[in-house]
Amino acid sequence: MNTKEKILAKALELFNERGYNTITTRHIAAELKISAGNLHYHFKHSEDIIKILFSELTLKMDELLNHMKSMEETTLEDLYRFTYSTCEIFYSYRFIFISFVDILKNIPEIEYQYEGINFSRKEEFQMIFSGFQKNDIFQKDIPAFVVDCLTEQIFIITDNWLTHNRLISKLDQQEAIQHYTLLQMNLFYPLLNKKQQKLYEEQYIR
Repeated sequence: MNTKEKILAKALELFNERGYNTITTRHIAAELKISAGNLHYHFKHSEDIIKILFSELTLKMDELLNHMKSMEETTLEDLYRFTYSTCEIFYSYRFIFISFVDILKNIPEIEYQYEGINFSRKEEFQMIFSGFQKNDIFQKDIPAFVVDCLTEQIFIITDNWLTHNRLISKLDQQEAIQHYTLLQMNLFYPLLNKKQQKLYEEQYIR
């Protein structure tokens, strides 16, 4: 791992542990036992680090979505694994979502990226949902307005569950990922056909 990679890894750790607003480049340099000048050679400001971390998050989600879109045969388990993996990724970059409003306000470049992501993700999710209809996981006759609403509901939950966990549930990493995965999966239950609803109850409801 080179110096730049070490800086990014340590910054992510510190942001997640202590919060976006309390960590500066000097804190990161001190934790790595390098000079501030050495760190600033790679990143002039903490905002530059956050931009790259946000890009990493976006890339990981792109890879996950591309994998889902490439699957011709999908199952209920695939939907669960996709949702679970999304929660894992988001937890790894949890400081972004816990401080989302401040970050978007202070770093316009990320706000612009986020707006574009929301538009593209909507199309990607609808493509994935169509695949689940094709594979007889979802019902065939779901009204378009329900699918549109579902996409927005998913965005609201995925962008805010980490804040809810921090303030209300206060679950540790593994418990939080499992709990909020199931919470999101429950959104899909009314769309499943009868056979898949029964399977869902048997496998995931405890």
